Amino acid sequence: MMHLATWTASHRVLGLDWSPLSVFGLLGNAIFSARFLVQWIASERQGESVIPLAFWYLSIAGSVILFTYFVVRHDPVGTLAYVPNSFVYARNLWLIRKRNPTPTDPARR
Repeated sequence: MMHLATWTASHRVLGLDWSPLSVFGLLGNAIFSARFLVQWIASERQGESVIPLAFWYLSIAGSVILFTYFVVRHDPVGTLAYVPNSFVYARNLWLIRKRNPTPTDPARR
């Protein structure tokens, strides 16, 4: 396991300070942001506003990564911003599965 100092040690590249932790945070942000692209594409395919299952899974993955990133950085604002998110996203998935035991993802159509 990498020591925390290894995760936070930064190197200046293109005028910005980069560390493995910042790359991890950017990955979380990219995953979290990708959910909007997935939703947009699914809606365009359906010709109406839809929220595909992939949106909720990307939401959970991005939230967990960003929550972890902010915890490691000891950032209370970011940490508290992502604490409840995954519970809400998981609840939506549960409600979808409860309504339809074999859900179909509009993004796959």
